[in-house]
Amino acid sequence: MTTTTRRRKVAAPAAACVAPDRSTPVVDAPDDDTLALMAKALAHPARVRIIRVLDERTTCVTGDVVLELGLAQSTVSEHLRILREAGLIQGEIEGPRTRYCVNATGLAALKAGVAAL
Repeated sequence: MTTTTRRRKVAAPAAACVAPDRSTPVVDAPDDDTLALMAKALAHPARVRIIRVLDERTTCVTGDVVLELGLAQSTVSEHLRILREAGLIQGEIEGPRTRYCVNATGLAALKAGVAAL
């Protein structure tokens, strides 16, 4: 009997999830492709709500976001993946859970990109 081990693909760690710094980091506007990716990530009301929930709290594990949104866990996980890949949130693995928070630098880059339009 052969067993295989599946490895989860995890994005490179960004800064650790810590209490949000309410000051906005000074960043340059992203290139057009990155700005489009960020805008597309916010093109769903559930993802906008996730950003708001994470901004209101220091951090949240996936289960907390599921309870807040009232969506299926798999649906929330997909939304979190899209936001993470766009650089708008970051996750930190803690045992069997992933703790998410807003990526202040990513959000500031999105704001700078929109302001530069």
